[in-house]
Amino acid sequence: MFVVINGVVDFVVIFTRWIPFWVFRSSAHTPQYVNYLGRVLPPVIFGMLVVYCYKDIDFLSPSYGTPEILSGICVVVIQMLFKNMACSILLGTGLYILLIN
Repeated sequence: MFVVINGVVDFVVIFTRWIPFWVFRSSAHTPQYVNYLGRVLPPVIFGMLVVYCYKDIDFLSPSYGTPEILSGICVVVIQMLFKNMACSILLGTGLYILLIN
């Protein structure tokens, strides 16, 4: 039974990954709305992630949210300097872990 469920889930994931390539072939013109969504959605998603990450900060605790705020500033500064998302996320996470321990 596990093999069947795993096979169905694998097929659905692969099928949903292939749909955009079938619908928007290279010879067809991509609609302007899809181009607009591709340009606008990534910053919106990152904004939602920032709100999600900072929503549970307790400013009345003894640390006053200092580790979260400092690591967020670290991520922004490293991203502006190096333009490398993996580097900024890893270093920001490392700083956060250092500050909470």
